[in-house]
Amino acid sequence: MVKEKGRKLIAQNKKARHDYTIIDTYECGIVLTGTEVKSLRQGRASLVDGFVSVEGNEAWLYNVHVPEYSQGTWTNHSARRKRKLLMHREEINKLERKADESGNTIVPLTLYFKDGRAKVEIALAKGKKEYDKRQTMREKQDTRETNRAISAIRRKQRGTV
Repeated sequence: MVKEKGRKLIAQNKKARHDYTIIDTYECGIVLTGTEVKSLRQGRASLVDGFVSVEGNEAWLYNVHVPEYSQGTWTNHSARRKRKLLMHREEINKLERKADESGNTIVPLTLYFKDGRAKVEIALAKGKKEYDKRQTMREKQDTRETNRAISAIRRKQRGTV
C-alpha cells in the first residue's frame, strides 16, 4: 500500500477566524476510532461548535461533529463524542495557563490528514467585540479595493505603452 504524502484538508472553521483574534496556533494529533477515520476520509466533519478543554494534564476536543460512517455496524462511533488530543505535556501546560487568562479560549481551526495521520490545528484565541469584527471586515474591503485600483492602473499602463 502506498503511503499518503502531503496535506489533505477535511474541515475548516472559518467562523473562528471571524469571531476570534488568533493569538497562537498548535498542530496536534487526535485519537480516533476506525469508523471515525473512514468517515473523515470521505471528507465529512464540522468544527463549527468545537472547543478544547484541558482536564487532568490532557487536552480534549469537544463538540466536533464527525458523522457516523454510513457502512459501519454496531461498532460505529458517537458523532459528537469528546476526543483526546495528542500534545506534549509542556504544550498542554502552556496552553492551559494562557487559556485561564480572562477572555481566552481554545478553538479548533482545521482538521486534516498529514502524511496519512489525522491532525487538528487548534488556536489560543481571544473573543472579538462587535466593533472589532466590523473593523476587520472594513480593512479587508479596503485592501481589496486598493488592489483592484492598482491592477486597473497597471492594465491601463500596459495598454498605452
